[in-house]
Amino acid sequence: MQTLIPMRDGTGARSRKLSLTETAYQALRARVLSGELRPSAEFSEAELADELSMSKTPVREALGRLVAEGLIEAFPRRGYRVTPITVKDINDLFAIRAMTEGTAASMAALNLTPADLDRLEAMAEARYDPSQGESVQSFVKANRDFHIAIAEGANNPRLLAMVSAFLDECTRLFYLGALSRDVNPETSDDHRHIVEVLRLRDPEQARSAMVQHSERTQQGILRALISSDTTALTL
Repeated sequence: MQTLIPMRDGTGARSRKLSLTETAYQALRARVLSGELRPSAEFSEAELADELSMSKTPVREALGRLVAEGLIEAFPRRGYRVTPITVKDINDLFAIRAMTEGTAASMAALNLTPADLDRLEAMAEARYDPSQGESVQSFVKANRDFHIAIAEGANNPRLLAMVSAFLDECTRLFYLGALSRDVNPETSDDHRHIVEVLRLRDPEQARSAMVQHSERTQQGILRALISSDTTALTL
């Protein structure tokens, strides 16, 4: 009688490898977005592998994903560098944010329910302690949640995807800006005003309020990063 021997297809090993790659990717992405890995900071695979206590292979694969996202730059035989932030990057991103989020706000003004608006009003009260890293992290997330909630109110999945993508690109700017100065007053005041205008059900006023908020945020981030001695901002 023939004995059948189970075949090992390596699925478990592949899963472990994918898990390590995802772990490395999430850890490194968080460090870049939060500013822990500063703009223009240089490093090697070996350094990161040692810090993350894993082999170089999953770190290399994670770095490849971050290079594709534009957060990291690769230099053959030299290593890697966190992509610098330039004034043009900031201006380009916020120009697109003003267009997409202004449109989302104008559409949401006609769609948001009273319950939605009450929830936005509560979200507008988010504050943080600039000296506490976890507090800054929670605030940046709360800020994103506020803007996403308005974009969801537009009832346009493609527009929501665009708003979400550009908010993700702006994340490290929000972190660096919030760490460089106290943005509590300007953010909460602007967010409250946006909610007040949304309650009026006037699309053009809602668009204008969101565009003005985006422009104020842009100028505040530029001033903070240009005056900061610890931020690598390329003019």
